[in-house]
Amino acid sequence: MNLFKRSAKQNQRRQKAPPAFIPWRFGIICACIMLALAALIGRSAYIQVLEPGKLIQEGDLRSLRVKAMPSARGIISDRNDEQLAVSVPVQAVWADPVQIYKNGGITQTERWHALADVLGLDRKRLLERLEQNKKRRFIYLQRQVSPAMAAYVGRLKLPGVGLKDESRRFYPSGEVSAHLIGVTGIDSHGLEGVERTYDGWLTGEPGRRTVRKDRYGRVVENISLQKREPGKPLNLSIDQRLQAVAYRAVKQAITDYQATSATIIMADVQTGEILAMVNAPSYNPNNRAQLQNYRMRNRSITDAMEPGSTIKPFIVLAAMENGVADEDTIIDTGNGLMQVGGSRVRDVSRVGKANLSKILQKSSNIGVSKLSLAMPIDAVLGMYSSVGLGDASGINLIGEAQGFFPDRRRWSDFERATLSFGYGISVTPIQLVRAYATLGAMGVNRPLSILKTEDVVPGRQVVSTENTRKLLNMLETVTHKGGSAVRAAVPGYRVGAKTGTAVKAAAGGYSDEYIAMTAGLAPISDPRLAMVVVVNEPQGDKYYGGLIAAPIFSEVMKSALQILNIPPDAGTREELNIVNRRDKANAGT
Repeated sequence: MNLFKRSAKQNQRRQKAPPAFIPWRFGIICACIMLALAALIGRSAYIQVLEPGKLIQEGDLRSLRVKAMPSARGIISDRNDEQLAVSVPVQAVWADPVQIYKNGGITQTERWHALADVLGLDRKRLLERLEQNKKRRFIYLQRQVSPAMAAYVGRLKLPGVGLKDESRRFYPSGEVSAHLIGVTGIDSHGLEGVERTYDGWLTGEPGRRTVRKDRYGRVVENISLQKREPGKPLNLSIDQRLQAVAYRAVKQAITDYQATSATIIMADVQTGEILAMVNAPSYNPNNRAQLQNYRMRNRSITDAMEPGSTIKPFIVLAAMENGVADEDTIIDTGNGLMQVGGSRVRDVSRVGKANLSKILQKSSNIGVSKLSLAMPIDAVLGMYSSVGLGDASGINLIGEAQGFFPDRRRWSDFERATLSFGYGISVTPIQLVRAYATLGAMGVNRPLSILKTEDVVPGRQVVSTENTRKLLNMLETVTHKGGSAVRAAVPGYRVGAKTGTAVKAAAGGYSDEYIAMTAGLAPISDPRLAMVVVVNEPQGDKYYGGLIAAPIFSEVMKSALQILNIPPDAGTREELNIVNRRDKANAGT
């Protein structure tokens, strides 16, 4: 009986257990499922209908590849189409560290050591660099390697190491034209000289090839091809033959006189074209180890100097233009010493009473000082400015200096006197050659050009043709017997030149160093060439322009006249023999 009652109670408990199905919980689950489904449908609709390009872009990122096709930089050549700068195909070696370590890393050290050796890299440093950049997808190992080196790298078959096409600049003329042509960087953009000034003209547009690749890297579709456009060629005005002659001369001058530097610039007076521009010391642009500041400076446009006595012809010309003197005027230079204010002006040798021609021939400081003091200061500075001193030369090379022209209201008599023989102002060699080219063009000042010109650049008549011709005849006497530039004479040709020796300025005054110069024209009967020679800080007892720069002027001018087939104008055969004997006698002294 008791067992029956106990069993009945247990059955009653089982019947009162809560049901397994809970309606409100089921409703919440169904609602969540419906919300998730609605969100998925909404997201799908948003991606497919409102933003369909997103998936296409993501797919393209995984399959489309764009390969750059580098274009060749434009060729630089001289006026006779001799190549001075060309681009040669080379390759860059790159690495994908992620791919390298995905394929086992640097396990075969012998092959990696071989790679370092052929690239000229330190073995340990190469492996450390890969380890430090193991999460990167691209690093350069070496740029601009030769085809032979690239072929060897390809045969190593190292995983994650590849080759990329690029170009490298090569300069056949080497150090001869380095300052003028300049040099490019590792990415083929100009750093110096013509390469930098005309970088936009020389640089081409690279091509692009777009393809689609599968997972194995195979090309399955060619999408587009943009052709590359090579850089435009550039023809310079220089003549590489004259360039080589001039460079040999300045390099020899450095050796002979232990000078700090030397510069020669030659211009065609009829067109304003630069035919030669050289400096020493120079550098080899094909060897990047020589890219040092003191070697790379183009001193013909960057280094300003006091022009010394080379400025005197323009004082004489200013005097004639302003009616202060003519070719018959006699100037008394006294005993070679003149008191001006509290200072003195000296002549190297006594000249006495002399006309303008003899004043130039003997390079009398007193003579040109008296001419300068007889004119307003504006007439002197105006003449200097009108022939191009203190202004940009027109060649447009980056780094050209403007020189120094003082601008003041009051001038002492001594300052006006020293201004007449080249002290108190500074000019660059390129400005000085422009001034002499203006004389050669019979008073027509035109900008100089480093590019070959088809038509003569129009100039401006700044002084009269009549007075310029008179000055040229006076300038010719400076190279005759008794003149200060007798060593600048060229056998068979009428040459006009003026030498100069300037003491170098230093902090607080002047130093013990000199600059020797010679500037001139040839042939005087019909001037074709203007040239300036500068030898900076020659050592020893010989430091005068007439002793150092004048013989260099003669040597280079003689070669240039012969190379350009300019006919002699010194007169009859007998006169030519006299000139030859005089030249030999001068060489002996």
